[in-house]
Amino acid sequence: MKAEILSLLRRTDDYISGEELCKRFGVTRAAVWKVIKGLQQEGYGIEAATKRGYRLISLPDVFSAEELESRMSTEWAGRNLVFYESTGSTNIQAKLLAEEGAPSGTLVVAEQQTQGRGRRGRTWASPAGANLYFTLLLKPDFEPDKASMLTLVMALAVQSAVTEVCGMQAEIKWPNDVVINGKKVTGILTEMSVQGEYIQHVVIGVGVNVKVQEFVPELEGKATSLEQESGRQVSRAALLEKIMEYFEADYALFVKKLNLSLLMEAYNAALVNCGREVRVLDPAGEYTGLAQGINEKGELCVKTADGKLKKVYAGEVSVRGVYGYV
Repeated sequence: MKAEILSLLRRTDDYISGEELCKRFGVTRAAVWKVIKGLQQEGYGIEAATKRGYRLISLPDVFSAEELESRMSTEWAGRNLVFYESTGSTNIQAKLLAEEGAPSGTLVVAEQQTQGRGRRGRTWASPAGANLYFTLLLKPDFEPDKASMLTLVMALAVQSAVTEVCGMQAEIKWPNDVVINGKKVTGILTEMSVQGEYIQHVVIGVGVNVKVQEFVPELEGKATSLEQESGRQVSRAALLEKIMEYFEADYALFVKKLNLSLLMEAYNAALVNCGREVRVLDPAGEYTGLAQGINEKGELCVKTADGKLKKVYAGEVSVRGVYGYV
C-alpha cells in the first residue's frame, strides 16, 4: 500500500482526500495516516490539509523498493520488482527467481552487491549508495541465437536514459559499454539458460556508475561516473525508471523483426566507434579498420585497408580505438 499511495501522490497535482485513499485500499484513516507519516519521516514533502487531504510537494533522493515501485509506468518491464539492501549478484538472484517461476519483466535491484561480475569473469565493484545495480529477467519466445542482441537493446536503452536524465550526451562503445566523454559509465552482462532448442530465461545485468567516486588505478582515465561528468546530482531511481521505459519500447521494436533493423539507426547514431578507426582484437589475428556501424544482427561492420568489409561478432572479440579505449 505504501508504494501505491506514493504513486498516486506522485501522479496527482491536487490533493487526494484521506477518504478516497481509505476507500481505494479498504483501510482505516489511521492506517493511511501511518503510511503518510512514514513517508514524511523518509523525507517526502507531503502537505496535509484539513478537509482537502494530502499533496506531494517535494521529493527526496530516496532509493528504496517503494520509491522504485511508485515510479514504474511501464506495462511489464520492472512491474514485478525485487529489492535487496545487499546481495551477492543481481544476476544470480534473477536466475534463482526465474527457476522459482518469476514472470518475464521481473526487475532485481540491489543497493549493494558483494559479488558483482562483469564480462569474462571480471569483478564489478559494487559499493552501497554509489551506483545503480539491477538485472532484468526475460522469458522470450524465440531462438537462442537471437538472445545476444538483447545486450545491444539494453545498451541503447541505458544510453537514451542517461542522456535524458543527465542532460548530456552519452554514447555507446560497441557492443554494450555506455560512455561519456570517452570514459565508461556502464557495464552490461547478459546470461542465458537454454533447454534443448528453447530459452528458459535471459538475465540482463547492468551496473551504472552514478556518484562521484575513486577508481582503481587500472581504470583511471577509462572509467567515470554520471555525477563526475555532469557536475550535478543524479537520482538513481529516476534513471532506472527511464531505463525501463526505453527498454520496453526498444524491446517491442526488436521482437517485431527479431533483429536490430528497427533500432540500427538510433544505435549507430549513438555509436562512438562509428566512422572511427578501430583495432579489432580477434584471437584469429588482430587487425585495424574503419568502423561502419552495426548491421541488423548487431555485428560491427569494419572496412579494412584493402577494402574488405568484415563483420565482427561480439563473442570473444574486443574492439578498441587505435589510440585508446574508444
